[in-house]
Amino acid sequence: MARNYYIFKEGRIKRSQNTVFIETSEGKRPLPVNDIDQIFIFGEMDLNTSFLNFISQNKIVIHFFNFYGYYTGSFIPREENTSGNLIIKQVEHYLDKDKRIFLAKKFVEGACHNMKRNFEKREGFEEEVKKIGELMKSIPECSNINELMSIEAHIRKIYYECIEKETSWEFEKRSIRPPHNPLNAMISFGNSLVYAQILKEIYETPLNPTISYLHEPFERRYSLALDVAEIFKPVLSDKLVLRLINLNIINEEHFEKSLNFCYLKEEGRKIFVKFFDDLLEEKVLHRKLKRKVRYKSLIKLELYKLIKHFLGEKNYSALKVWW
Repeated sequence: MARNYYIFKEGRIKRSQNTVFIETSEGKRPLPVNDIDQIFIFGEMDLNTSFLNFISQNKIVIHFFNFYGYYTGSFIPREENTSGNLIIKQVEHYLDKDKRIFLAKKFVEGACHNMKRNFEKREGFEEEVKKIGELMKSIPECSNINELMSIEAHIRKIYYECIEKETSWEFEKRSIRPPHNPLNAMISFGNSLVYAQILKEIYETPLNPTISYLHEPFERRYSLALDVAEIFKPVLSDKLVLRLINLNIINEEHFEKSLNFCYLKEEGRKIFVKFFDDLLEEKVLHRKLKRKVRYKSLIKLELYKLIKHFLGEKNYSALKVWW
């Protein structure tokens, strides 16, 4: 089964016949192309058009991250699953105010439910969970995106306070570019991985990743992945952050800190991506399918629910964690 590859060292990545080779100071390593699902590049890697053409022919997505480990962009092969009819439907649902707000509400409902679910079974968070539940009751009443995002922001504030309380790591406030402390750095790193994973899954469907509903579809970003990521950040990134901190698998020694920024060192990133891959392969009994499915498959199922919604087959309802 194809898997994700994460490259942290500096060097060169190239094609040699039907194999990808990574050359670093540690030597030369072959990656059989049939064994590659995605490539995540965190180090400074040289590559050429011959390599990119080869990767494109084999439908492999590459994600690039900067020196601090944060997502900067992706190389996505030419789309082969395009559907003109589906793109038209996606645009219609963006242009129609009622159709857009319907989807935006579903994304926020799913995200907030999953945030609340992370603390419903933990002792000492009864008051916070109750507050999140009360705020969620206002979501159906929202008439525009700004109102909706305001409610989500209030819920996230309580939610991040819960994470700070559970881990005993200082949070202060959400800081992204750059993160100001280890907890923010871990959340940002995890969110980048979730976004990249969802983008790759969108690529394998006929959905257009630039047309979104909760986030504005600006140029130079795949904003549909941002919409769907709202649902999965609590399920994948936040869940993993809590697990790694509470089990002392990642501690403050894994971070580089200065006055104005903080980021995970290479060792910390390697630990995080290993557990992230393991989490994607974990299985849960699906209530409707009556079989166990991987966390990774939940993303694909979510995207096909969106497709059915756009085509008028079944109204979309976001994933809400039940386990």
